[in-house]
Amino acid sequence: MKTLFIKKNFIITICVIICIGICIGAFTQFIYAKTTFTNPQVPTIIVDAGHGGIDNGVQGVNSKKDEADINLAIAKLLKSDFLNAGFNCLMTRNSEAGLYGTTEKGFKIRDMQKRKKIICENDADLVISIHQNYCSLPSKRGGTVFYDKSSDASKNLARRIQENLNELYSSARKNEILCGDYYILKCSQSPSVIVECGFLSNSEDDLLLNTHQFRSSVAYAIFSGAIAYLSATT
Repeated sequence: MKTLFIKKNFIITICVIICIGICIGAFTQFIYAKTTFTNPQVPTIIVDAGHGGIDNGVQGVNSKKDEADINLAIAKLLKSDFLNAGFNCLMTRNSEAGLYGTTEKGFKIRDMQKRKKIICENDADLVISIHQNYCSLPSKRGGTVFYDKSSDASKNLARRIQENLNELYSSARKNEILCGDYYILKCSQSPSVIVECGFLSNSEDDLLLNTHQFRSSVAYAIFSGAIAYLSATT
């Protein structure tokens, strides 16, 4: 009970700092005060960079950049946002390599099982998996968040993040959260979402997602959505 109380006060403090930063610009200094310790009294976030190694995911329609590399770049920025705000934050994949060990048959399931192990061993409070989308309809764009239909908590987390992504893609049609039957969403009882940050099949999204500035904006939109969710539930 004591830990829960401390976590609640921690989230409230973070929300207040973010609000002040928006008003007076002070948050810029705060986010660069990097925190590297692991504190059991504050929430632990697992950031999962989808794909990796020989599993490149989809490619940008014009850039031909691999999804796996874009996922990793955004995941690292998101991790920094959480760490700099005082959260515990770990990534399932820290490099371009996959988690499967060898490339023999069954590498994909081994990769996913390793991600599950990391999530469970670290007793995650939230799990956020970063991906990029692809559609045969080239006009489709913007971010979309997936959740497991059996988890109301995951649905609420997805909704908070989706709201921020829709604001980020203000010129595009607003997307809705979607339920999905994906392994990463069922790894634990922790609220878990897959964030498809944009459509690499869309030329505009492809261009944006290959810039550091927009990747940073995507990461911060996800971070802010997670903070909003935690502040409402702790």
